[in-house]
Amino acid sequence: MEIKDILSPDCTSCAVQGTSKKRILEIISQIASERMDDVDQATVLASLMNREKMGSTGIGNGIALPHGRLQGLEKVTAFLLTSIPPIDFDAIDNCPVDIFFAIFVPEEKAEGHLQTLATIATRLNDKEVVKTLRKASSNIELFEAIVS
Repeated sequence: MEIKDILSPDCTSCAVQGTSKKRILEIISQIASERMDDVDQATVLASLMNREKMGSTGIGNGIALPHGRLQGLEKVTAFLLTSIPPIDFDAIDNCPVDIFFAIFVPEEKAEGHLQTLATIATRLNDKEVVKTLRKASSNIELFEAIVS
């Protein structure tokens, strides 16, 4: 799996104004519900919030990988956002988060999402990629930074 298989340029948002963990998850949910057919914002948000209740998806270094399972979704779909300023996300290193790579998987295909998360985490472990994401000033720059 390559990131470009699950992420499209219209699913990136640069410099969103998130003020809290809940607010950034609401923004992700709003964008996701606008881009995915037959999925409403409340369902998306509930999926993300339920996962966060199990433990933060903030993996450190200012990065979070919020994810959820959605009934009726046909394929794995991702969204990449950066926030200004970084927000408290209860990350494992207790540092604020400014890069959010959200992943949604079909409920009936949930077992395959761990490999997807691993692929994304590996990409976000590259310091140059992260630096380029943080410098991005447009949605297309964000997309190109993560898929190149």
